[in-house]
Amino acid sequence: MRAFDRMQPIALLVLRIALGAIMIHHGYPKVAGGLPQHTAMVAKFGMPAWMGYLSTAAEFFGGILLMLGFLTRFASLAICAEMAVIIAKVQWKNGLRGFELELALAGIAFALIFFGAGPISLDRLLFGRKTGPKLRR
Repeated sequence: MRAFDRMQPIALLVLRIALGAIMIHHGYPKVAGGLPQHTAMVAKFGMPAWMGYLSTAAEFFGGILLMLGFLTRFASLAICAEMAVIIAKVQWKNGLRGFELELALAGIAFALIFFGAGPISLDRLLFGRKTGPKLRR
């Protein structure tokens, strides 16, 4: 339906806002003082502790970038990679119930990697170009 096609820019905005808000919500406690505990937890799962800094940046700053629609593909790639690591290293043993949220977040991030921020974004405003494939009209 043409009415749904015209709403595609709003759909991309909603995906960005939803994913960005969730990521900021999960990253903020780490930025606000919980980073030492987070890096220790990352090390406990057999990864280098410095990866805790990367995951915190992906969550908090990536979430902000998504909400602004700035560097959306880069932020989405970082978030998608983080979710894949969480699923593989932390939640896989719990089965789908253990990683259903991470899987949904990775799916949204994966879509945004390929569709970009859409026309309602800082990318479009600053660079004046489309940030994804031509949307249906």
